[in-house]
Amino acid sequence: MIPQDFVDQLLSRVDIVDVVDRYVPLKKGGQNYLACCPFHKEKSPSFTVSPSKQFYHCFGCGAHGSAIGFVMEYQGLGFVDAVKLLAENVGMTVPQSVRSADPVAEQAARVRRLSLEEFLQQAAGYYKKQLKSGPNAVAYCKRRGLSGEIAARYGLGYAPDGWQNLAEIFTDYQDERLVETGLVILHEEGRRYDRFRDRLMFPIRNQRGGIIGFGGRVLGQGEPKYLNSPETPLFEKGRELYGLYEARLGIRTHNRVLVVEGYMDVVALAQFGVDYAVATLGTATTGEHVRKLMRHADHVYFCFDGDRAGQKAAWRALENSLPQLQDGKSLHFLFLPEEHDPDSFVREAGREKFETLLQEQSLPLSTYFTRELTARVDMNSPEGRADLIRQAMPLLAQIAAPALALIIKKRLAELAGIDVDEFDMLMGQKKPERKGKREYRLPAGSVRPVQMSIVRRQLKWLLMNPLWAEDVQMPDSLTLSDELACFAMLAERAREHGAEPTTAQMIESIRGTPWEPLVDSVLQQAMQDPEEFAAPDDDDRLQFRDGNEKLLRLLRDAELDRLKQKSRSERLTTEESKLMLELLSRKT
Repeated sequence: MIPQDFVDQLLSRVDIVDVVDRYVPLKKGGQNYLACCPFHKEKSPSFTVSPSKQFYHCFGCGAHGSAIGFVMEYQGLGFVDAVKLLAENVGMTVPQSVRSADPVAEQAARVRRLSLEEFLQQAAGYYKKQLKSGPNAVAYCKRRGLSGEIAARYGLGYAPDGWQNLAEIFTDYQDERLVETGLVILHEEGRRYDRFRDRLMFPIRNQRGGIIGFGGRVLGQGEPKYLNSPETPLFEKGRELYGLYEARLGIRTHNRVLVVEGYMDVVALAQFGVDYAVATLGTATTGEHVRKLMRHADHVYFCFDGDRAGQKAAWRALENSLPQLQDGKSLHFLFLPEEHDPDSFVREAGREKFETLLQEQSLPLSTYFTRELTARVDMNSPEGRADLIRQAMPLLAQIAAPALALIIKKRLAELAGIDVDEFDMLMGQKKPERKGKREYRLPAGSVRPVQMSIVRRQLKWLLMNPLWAEDVQMPDSLTLSDELACFAMLAERAREHGAEPTTAQMIESIRGTPWEPLVDSVLQQAMQDPEEFAAPDDDDRLQFRDGNEKLLRLLRDAELDRLKQKSRSERLTTEESKLMLELLSRKT
């Protein structure tokens, strides 16, 4: 947990123009700065950075946010890591809002983690040097068609045969950190020896580029074919992906990431120009893997062998993906011919044919989901179709993307010969009401809805011009809906800020709260007009004030209607009676 006041201070210290310009060259365009969007392909610049609002927005793909949001999106980092990166650049130290019971121990643990990274970096340098002088390893790389350039890009190395080769660079071979990093194995009898021997070495990096572990491939025959570092304080297999650091640019360029099963698959694909591939680390695809991948690209492709093991791995990946799905993001599954893996296929057929196969023969998650479930039952019998519904229900309940879940449910209902309402009832859901959609709903008991367009417009004005918060007054006596509560909260937040708040600080203040989807939706709608980045004039401010007055009138009328309705059936409290008299006096 990072304190909000620190986030505010950080955003006041960094300049989003400087932050973005480090990654994407910007050109001045009026009051703002322009560039071609780094998050999608475009020929003319639609990516706009506002120095006054400390906010960026792409009018092509809709990406928007603060300097923190940009670093998260561009670098594929989580919020905490993005804040730490920006803080380091301006010489700030990130505090923690929840301190360890023992801060000395906490600091010692942090220092130890850094020392573990240094040990792994030293080992990587040693392995890389050994690759040049290891004839078996060089011959293996040449046989697999790996160039020196690609070997250098991925930092490939060689662990020589022998039991204690690392003693050449670590003078204290008894140092416990060698065991803690997984470089050395401690035998039950107290003997120590190198974990990796006579293997081609693949450094595994985190998103900052730091080495956190290794994968080693046997050069000839032997088991296991791939040997990974064990779980360590730095390395957790279920969270990391091999090649993600090296593939960042390719993933951004294509807005696509390809997930394969082996290190050599990743390296071989990169050798042939498929530079957006990553690999899981000897474990099934996890939900954390999927969440991380979707932060980097809108299109995720899983590539598996066509054999039974590949089919099993694909279904496991699908199951673990369901709770992470988002509408607007797509997952695909490609199954190669049984005699091929990605490495062999791209070498035999080339990049163009591989990518054609990827585009034309991969199955969208919805298609693969439906195909697999229907293949497991007898669709010609009522019993089989009933079994289809039984198997589908727990899986559908996990899908986090509402639109996709509905589409899949409709397709399965059609195949089973029932309608969606009946499907919902079988899942224990109530039959939906067939009334017209209401965008805005007052609390129970209210009889007059406030127009959503007014609330969203006022919220948009406030986000774009936080200094106008002094014009906002939301009486505590009136019941506020979620949208208006968000409006009032942001206004109060802006007034309490002290210095001049920016749009960036406003949107970061609601990150991770229930208000975040609403604010994001409002910004997406508002930013359809490039004029929103222009400086407001006096007429705009008057419209904002008029809008506030109209909101108050509508709220008071709704509250008065609610109190009148309640008074017909029960006695009002003293406070309610007083409020009703006050509201009636305003009407006269």
